[in-house]
Amino acid sequence: MSWLQDSLWDFWRRGDKLLLSLCLMASGYGLILIYSATRWNGNNRSVVVQALGILLGVLVYIALSSVDMELFVEKRWKWVLAFNIGFNLLVRVPGLGVQHGGNLSWIRFPGIPLEIQPAEVVKLSFILLFAFQCAKLREKNLSSIPSVAQLVAHLGLTAGVIAWATRDFGMVLVYLFLFVLMTWAAGVKLRWFALGAGACAGTVALVWPHISDQYFAKRITVVIDHIIGNPDTIYEQTQVAGWQQTRSILAIGSGGLTGQGYLKGIQTQSHYESSLNARHTDEIFAVCGEELGMIGCILIILLLAAIIARCIWVARQAPSPTSRLMAMGFGGMLLFQSVLNIGMCLYVLPIVGLTLPFFSYGGTSIITMFAAMGMVSSIKTRSLPSWLRDRSAL
Repeated sequence: MSWLQDSLWDFWRRGDKLLLSLCLMASGYGLILIYSATRWNGNNRSVVVQALGILLGVLVYIALSSVDMELFVEKRWKWVLAFNIGFNLLVRVPGLGVQHGGNLSWIRFPGIPLEIQPAEVVKLSFILLFAFQCAKLREKNLSSIPSVAQLVAHLGLTAGVIAWATRDFGMVLVYLFLFVLMTWAAGVKLRWFALGAGACAGTVALVWPHISDQYFAKRITVVIDHIIGNPDTIYEQTQVAGWQQTRSILAIGSGGLTGQGYLKGIQTQSHYESSLNARHTDEIFAVCGEELGMIGCILIILLLAAIIARCIWVARQAPSPTSRLMAMGFGGMLLFQSVLNIGMCLYVLPIVGLTLPFFSYGGTSIITMFAAMGMVSSIKTRSLPSWLRDRSAL
């Protein structure tokens, strides 16, 4: 057990204890909300699983704080790429893939009472590998056609596998955002972003007439109709595609400034699952709004903002371009998921099935978040520039 003692001692001396404290405050707050959100059915399994996930996440955070992720990816990048593709494809293996909410996004190994979401885990290794790729291409010409083509191919391969294997397009959006953020941070010329935006707009214009009647497309149009106040689609906005978001915004609005009281929310404590049908996962922010009011919601936003700000600070202090891009990628991942989830609950963004980082229930999600922050902590511990480090052995 000497390696464990060494890891603990190394973390205590050099690890980012402030970041860990922020993560624990956020996840502890989330655990309180999950207990309230699942109390109506008398089953505490979600609370126990989340608590175990937090405990394991802290251990992962401490362990990863002492690992040089940049060196690892440099030496093992081919294995990381193979893992990114192969692990996502496991959902298609008969007997392993598990479907929830219409997405084949989870795997369950026989004899293990735990479901893992591969795309959630691969987000981390994708950020590591993509940061390494961007840094290497910067040594040549990052904005050249061959370099941009390689970056797009990397995104297309990873996101394409996820889209085909899981049909989880919300997760694909996360990868697309990470691609945009990290290429911008790496220094890709703005003309490429303008070209990409134009290509996306043209593709949507061509494809939309053929998919506008599908349910996932209606999730987008119903938000637009809600924002502009289209009276012709009121039934669709409130009873069909917009049902979940209608219940969510009603819960938040009914909480007012201070909320209805912890464990006293009308919809949160309702025994009808349709009141808030994803109250401990996608709609945990609505649970907070109903029971703890605007003050409770602002506290969630402040905690997430503090964690993201810490990631940006670490990125600015990073000793190399690769480490800087890694930290920016992890911070961007938190930012995008937080904005999407909160915007979904406020009925200003469509439902994409993304949980609120550190707050929503999910064993894979909470461990992944702690692992990501552990990698940020490891970047903070690297005080020497990369060219001074011994890279002769892994």
